[in-house]
Amino acid sequence: QVQLVESGGGLVQTGGSLRLSCAASGSIFRLYTMGWYRQAPGKQRELVAQITVGGSTNYADSVQGRFTISRDNPKNTVYLQMSSLKPEDTAVYFCNARLGGLSYWGQGTQVTVSS
Repeated sequence: QVQLVESGGGLVQTGGSLRLSCAASGSIFRLYTMGWYRQAPGKQRELVAQITVGGSTNYADSVQGRFTISRDNPKNTVYLQMSSLKPEDTAVYFCNARLGGLSYWGQGTQVTVSS
């Protein structure tokens, strides 16, 4: 069982930056592929960014070049640095941990970008 707790969301103006953090419980954090997803009102949850055990990353086209995902294994934490934020980035952002058929979610943190 893995518990995930997100933090760092909030209200920011267009063009601003935020850094989300996701703290994970458990001693095998380093074995999980970690991801950030988001869900805007009335829309499906979508993958924003993902980082593998080996540190490989991939991003949604809509955030490529603006967002950076990273992980700190000794701290059991994954980050999402978001820059040049746009109103369309407004959503609840969720942290996900995946290992084989196991998948865990955090409770989400709200990000609101004002125009």
